[in-house]
Amino acid sequence: MSRFATAALALIILPVSILCSSPAFAQKSTSKVEIFAGYSLLLADNGGLTGSALDSALGQPAGTFGVASRFNGWNGEVQYNLNRYLGVVADGVKHSGQAITSPNVNLTELPNSNDYSLMGGPVLFYKVGKLTPFVHGLVGVDRAHLSAGSVPGLFGLVAPGVDHALAAAVGGGVDYKLAPHFAVRLGQFDYFYTAHDLNSFYAASFRPGLLPTLATRQNNLRFAAGFVIRF
Repeated sequence: MSRFATAALALIILPVSILCSSPAFAQKSTSKVEIFAGYSLLLADNGGLTGSALDSALGQPAGTFGVASRFNGWNGEVQYNLNRYLGVVADGVKHSGQAITSPNVNLTELPNSNDYSLMGGPVLFYKVGKLTPFVHGLVGVDRAHLSAGSVPGLFGLVAPGVDHALAAAVGGGVDYKLAPHFAVRLGQFDYFYTAHDLNSFYAASFRPGLLPTLATRQNNLRFAAGFVIRF
């Protein structure tokens, strides 16, 4: 497990361990702690990187490469409610998938992308019967990773690359109560900002100057759904 993943797991487990051992938690007054786990979909902003741009930069025929913008993963949150309307939440997400695609079945070692984010911030919620709509604002860090691979036009080699950048998310969703301590998150939608300098990121993996006009910030979207346990 990477150091980033270990830190994310610790951020999720530590608050729960402290709260579970506290007298206030033992009284079980109201839902003080909520833990969410579920599926997440990232619609990534590639910052101007396209398949045609790669074809041109690498001297390949048109249609050789494509660039993925949809990545699947998981989303986990730990939320501590300060009162009936306000809480604080720690949010951890991972998305992964093949970053560069190709219809050529012989290109089997194209690089994969792994993206981790760890953020936290306030959440506002309001219970209406079995429904609990909420909005939140999060800020933290995002870690983008491109694995090693093989791409024609680069002497067959793509070096692994890693970049850490500011991340922020604004959005909300709605939970539906199934039982006293269980709910289902029907949907959560976020505008997800990251500040990766894609020029430097891809220069480290490919070669300097190959793609010099990419964005230094990304306007992404993400969706999540899953289950909530309340204590």
